Amino acid sequence: MTQPPAPPQRMVVGITGASGIVLGIRLLEILRELEIESHLVMSPSAEVTLAHESTLKVAQVRDLADKVHKSSDIGAAISSGSFRTMGMIIAPCSIRTLSEIATGVTSSLMSRAADVVLKERRRLVLMVRETPLHTGHLRTMTQASEMGAIIAPPVPAFYAMPKDLDEMVDHSVSRVLDLFDIDTGRMRRWKNG
Repeated sequence: MTQPPAPPQRMVVGITGASGIVLGIRLLEILRELEIESHLVMSPSAEVTLAHESTLKVAQVRDLADKVHKSSDIGAAISSGSFRTMGMIIAPCSIRTLSEIATGVTSSLMSRAADVVLKERRRLVLMVRETPLHTGHLRTMTQASEMGAIIAPPVPAFYAMPKDLDEMVDHSVSRVLDLFDIDTGRMRRWKNG
């Protein structure tokens, strides 16, 4: 029996306005190094956050992606299930975006692309950035998880004994890429004995 072809080495990356924009930036850098085609959708709020959390300009972040899609472009390739991808990572993921995904409200390309990933039974990883969490946040995360999303807050692994923020970010991004069976070689794995 003939095996179906493997999905293309193509990842959708969403960057929202939640704090932690360095996660999305580093994700794009690593995907480029690994020669995995990246399709970026960046919310308008992410552009505002970028100005507060990075010295990079919007154009520089966009240049890290192989293809950039406007947040308002509901007809973009990533809004269709026939456009094959490995899945989607939203890094960081705001509570607003999480809520849109969990309720099936697709008011932007970000939430539409995530909805497509879920309906096609592909992997959707949400690096939710919020703390502390109230019950509504937790319920929304549960709802998204029940639909098939993976909730992966960027929690530092202190056993890796990171020397600086860059190592913490690399570890978090590498753990998320592990969920797609992508080994970045940038992570200190747990060893006991």
